[in-house]
Amino acid sequence: MNAIEIRNLTKTFGEKQALCGLDMTVPVGAIYGFIGENGSGKSTTEKIICGLIHKTGGQVKLYDRDFTDADVRAKMGVLIEAPGCFANLTVWNNLMIQATNLSIPDKEDAVRKVLTLVRMEGSAGNKYKNCSLGMKQRIGIAMALLGNPKLLVLDEPINGLDADGMRIMREILVELSKSGVTILISSHILGELEKIATHYGIIRGGKMIVEMTADELENTCPTFVAIQCKDMSKAQEILNKKYSKVLFDEQKEYLRVYDAGSTEEVVKYLYDNNIIVNELKTDKIGLEEYYINLMANREVK
Repeated sequence: MNAIEIRNLTKTFGEKQALCGLDMTVPVGAIYGFIGENGSGKSTTEKIICGLIHKTGGQVKLYDRDFTDADVRAKMGVLIEAPGCFANLTVWNNLMIQATNLSIPDKEDAVRKVLTLVRMEGSAGNKYKNCSLGMKQRIGIAMALLGNPKLLVLDEPINGLDADGMRIMREILVELSKSGVTILISSHILGELEKIATHYGIIRGGKMIVEMTADELENTCPTFVAIQCKDMSKAQEILNKKYSKVLFDEQKEYLRVYDAGSTEEVVKYLYDNNIIVNELKTDKIGLEEYYINLMANREVK
């Protein structure tokens, strides 16, 4: 069973077509990284799934039922843009209001549980306006978790966070996934997304261009031997005589040899040609580079 199944989804705003026949599949239990440039249709898709805007055409199913079904909608928790909190009320009171809105029987117990889940139990008395961005994002997730949802839809929850805030957010999402919650998460911070996602969907121009699992991404991304030498230009010249793909990584300042049999082979070949290797490692491209290459090389049809 899939938590989300979308077929041929379209959405127009006046004369602008935001979604152009989008297909999307989110398996139950996945952490699904939803990726795309600004204006690609990510937020529009999420808002349609959550019932915040109407679709123009196509089909959206949640757990094999139409997404407008009241029972299935009750399984959802949502954080899109910013949590709807009262600035001058405490974290506790904001969550209690949300618990009341959801008609949760034991409100105090439910609020305590979600505060513990998002590492905010010691900040319940803080006024919302005095909370940091990272704390506000966690408060938003806590609000989304009230009612024990099975599906969590998060729009850019880690953007703007510092390193510690991103680490805490990663830990929270992984723990939720292990407890059986399916998570749809969009983010521009692909390095962080790669640490937790089990599935990916890459959208461009309102169309899904790639869906894959984390294992499929791992198998798709090529490995290479990365080397640093004193004379990089001379090393590249020598390596080009033996290997068909040798590239210089300007950002990290090392040479990539993609079709080498082993690191030892590369070192020996350079040594035989009077080039001494200073640093050497085996590496591979990650999600961010895969995405950049995909965007650069593929046109939307």
